[in-house]
Amino acid sequence: MIRLEQVSLMRGVKPLLENVDLTLNPGDKIGLIGANGAGKSSLFAMLRNELHPDQGNIDFPARWRMAYVAQETPPLERAALDYAIDGDVNLRKLEAELARLEALPDTSENGIALGEAHSALADADAYTVQSRGEQLLLGLGFTLDQMQQPVASFSGGWRMRLNLAQALMCPSDLLLLDEPTNHLDLDAIIWLEDWLKRYAGTLIIISHDRDFLDEIVNVVVHIDDRKLKRYSGNYSSFERQRAAQMILMAGAAEKQARKKAHLESFIDRFKAKASKAKQAQSRMKALAKMEELAPLRAAAEFSFEFREPLSAPNPLLVMEDVDAGYRSEDPVTYEIKEKKIVHGINFSLQTGQRIGLLGVNGAGKSTLIKTIAGDLAPLEGTSTIGKGLIIGYFAQHQVEMLRHDESPLWHLQKIAPTVREQELRNFLGGFNFPGTMVTSPIAPFSGGEKARLALALIVWQRPNLLLLDEPTNHLDLETREALTEALAQFEGTLVVVSHDRHLLRATTDQFIIVADGMLQPFDGDLDDYKDWLFKTKLGKGTDVLPAAGKDNKTTYPSTSPIAQPAAAPAVDKKEQKRLEAEQRQRTAAQRKPIENKIKRLDESIAKRNAQKADVDAQLQDAAIYEAANKPKLKQLLADQAFYTKDLAQLEEEWLGLQEQLEALV
Repeated sequence: MIRLEQVSLMRGVKPLLENVDLTLNPGDKIGLIGANGAGKSSLFAMLRNELHPDQGNIDFPARWRMAYVAQETPPLERAALDYAIDGDVNLRKLEAELARLEALPDTSENGIALGEAHSALADADAYTVQSRGEQLLLGLGFTLDQMQQPVASFSGGWRMRLNLAQALMCPSDLLLLDEPTNHLDLDAIIWLEDWLKRYAGTLIIISHDRDFLDEIVNVVVHIDDRKLKRYSGNYSSFERQRAAQMILMAGAAEKQARKKAHLESFIDRFKAKASKAKQAQSRMKALAKMEELAPLRAAAEFSFEFREPLSAPNPLLVMEDVDAGYRSEDPVTYEIKEKKIVHGINFSLQTGQRIGLLGVNGAGKSTLIKTIAGDLAPLEGTSTIGKGLIIGYFAQHQVEMLRHDESPLWHLQKIAPTVREQELRNFLGGFNFPGTMVTSPIAPFSGGEKARLALALIVWQRPNLLLLDEPTNHLDLETREALTEALAQFEGTLVVVSHDRHLLRATTDQFIIVADGMLQPFDGDLDDYKDWLFKTKLGKGTDVLPAAGKDNKTTYPSTSPIAQPAAAPAVDKKEQKRLEAEQRQRTAAQRKPIENKIKRLDESIAKRNAQKADVDAQLQDAAIYEAANKPKLKQLLADQAFYTKDLAQLEEEWLGLQEQLEALV
């Protein structure tokens, strides 16, 4: 069990956590979510004992073995497979001990030690580690040839996959994963989901991929306003619970505001009356003790939209018998060599098509996108573009193509040199680049901010064809949702490669698959694609789960409530909204006559107070008490008595109606 008790954490002068309490159970699969900068990675650092809380305690069993993904990968000459297996530190220690013993002279004592070492290695599954490592790397997208290549030969994204492989190879009771899908393709994510579902220990994941969280987690911990709140269920369940809480809290705050207004009104009206002084004092104390309720508020939503395309050629593009791939020059012979990736492409893009491009890692999706965009010339065949075609192309490494020493305004001015600066500033402000940020170099910007800038530059150009190759890398949940909504409303043509299944489902209406060097329609949805992957590409690795076998001391059967969270009941949102609207109408109908009566009483009380004040003023005049004015004095005293009695009755009725109003929610 992991327990946080009254934990507070500051980073510099910024408080991240304040007096938080949290309990996580063994075997929980936890999604840790919150805005960028809320403290998710800092919480991981505290669990790894790299950061210490400013106050409070974090406790979990000392015997627990922890695994997490290293953030740095040294440029080693060590083979990728060996590097992945290095994640099982205990196994490597046992192998080193065996090598040491085998180098010693052959004695009876050494023979016993050798036997014990072999037994320990057998317990650590040393004799299957090679095949387990291969299957793990295959699942993460490596080929058998790549497994023998040195770590130094891989790019940064592939090295992060190797670090993930190390973490999965390590037998563990607690696994911490910080954005594990950032450098993975859809096929690798689907494989990783399957692996993590069968992981026997306690898992904590930071992720901005809602489908990934939905598939794996049974607990969500939300960091908000420097507090940690635990929700049961997956991410979709968290969203429903959070929305319900926001509605309840908004209602409670509104009810409290009404009650506060009524108390203040009562106090103002009656604090000077002797007969009501006690009640007024009581209400003043109640008002002073009232704890201010603020409704839960979601973070300010970021949204944008693609501007309407200026033209709509049809077809936009026609490819006939195209072979897509790369040309390179031999540095010795200067001979031009061709590497064909996808061949025999016959493909046309019509106005309004919304295509999701599927295919395993390395199949040629990015190559095809680059060929459509014109970044790569066809090796064979012809590609014809429609008149007026404007392409908005977000490449997989688009962020790296930005000038990091220049500002967002500079980037936009490069493509809009004749537009007034204020108009450009206003446009960038709509993408959350306000004030001085718009003129600051982007080097210190987060990956999400740079990706947002790249999107802004595409939106400005008003494309009629959008080509998006992994556009959600680096984007948080909020910006992903904004992009999804903008793409759903985009009036042009869309071709997208993405590992974000929520985005694919919401923005595309047909799928095309790149497989075995060919482009062909895929007649199915993403669930069908998942089945196809396991049958054709990932099937060999589905039965082996490194680090979750007999070396894990604590296991949780798949039938346990911890391992298999109950599915949240389906909610008919339309019916729920209808019922809520009916309830609001009923409450409003009940409140309206009471409020009308109170309004009329307020007018009557004001009128009587004015009449009584006039009588009281006349009675202050000494002349009224002269003998000649005796009949008028008698009438004034009668009027004063009547007004006083009538005011008391009106005030009692007003109080009763206020109490009725307070009783209505």
